[in-house]
Amino acid sequence: MNDPYPSSKPVDRPRSLLERLSDFISPEPESRVELLAVLQDAHARNLIDADSLSMIEGVFQVSELTARDIMVPRGQMDMVNIADAPDSFIPFMRQTAHSRFPVYEGSRDNVIGILLAKDLLRYYTDEQFDLRETLRPAVFIPESKRLNILLREFRINRNHIAMVVDEYGGVAGLVTIEDVLEQIVGDIEDEFDLDEDHDNIVQLPDGGWRVHGLTEIEQFNEVFGTHFSDQDVDTVGGLLSNHLGHVPHRGEVVVLPPVRFEVLRADARQVHLLLVRREAPAVPSGLDGA
Repeated sequence: MNDPYPSSKPVDRPRSLLERLSDFISPEPESRVELLAVLQDAHARNLIDADSLSMIEGVFQVSELTARDIMVPRGQMDMVNIADAPDSFIPFMRQTAHSRFPVYEGSRDNVIGILLAKDLLRYYTDEQFDLRETLRPAVFIPESKRLNILLREFRINRNHIAMVVDEYGGVAGLVTIEDVLEQIVGDIEDEFDLDEDHDNIVQLPDGGWRVHGLTEIEQFNEVFGTHFSDQDVDTVGGLLSNHLGHVPHRGEVVVLPPVRFEVLRADARQVHLLLVRREAPAVPSGLDGA
């Protein structure tokens, strides 16, 4: 007897032998490594673009990295001494162009708070301005703090900067929310699709050159006619770090005649992007019209 009110729910059909064989041959990923391999294969087949793949890989990487891996080391931290008058450190703050500065008292290990650059506007309008009362509380985290946990805490607490301390309680460095997010999204404009040599060095309309930190010194020498040695390091970023004895920070300028390097982007581990200009040749003494 026919059912006058057939069910609208589809009837599960038995899986074909071909479908079951496909599952056996190509099972679903059971580990992070297998999942990433599937995603990389999808990128190879143009199912997802390079930016999406890189961000997904960054999400996985964040859960494996700690604050120690990405922090700005203590030696490269831009800090303010509570004992200094605002007039003495405001030019320094303008030069570094940060929005937040750790403030210390006595020793750089004794961070007493965070100064927001925008809070200094009160200095120009309030005759009773007190720098100590203007400080925001500082957050301290261990070097071993996982980045995925740190990012969640940043979001929950609406905090943007954390001081990283070592096992003895000394300040080892600092981490910002931007540092963590860059591990996920990266520098999309500057760091993707760099397989081709011409992308590493790009001439700008104003006559300068945009150069990636991972550009090989040999290629740089060919373009600029320089003779920098690649015996100790292979890349332009490595050349600058080797010359300075530390990884240069954003805004730092290095002159290695006949060129001038300005760091546009860098993190605690490497230089990402440089602005390069040729230095004007020095005028020999007696030929300058004096």
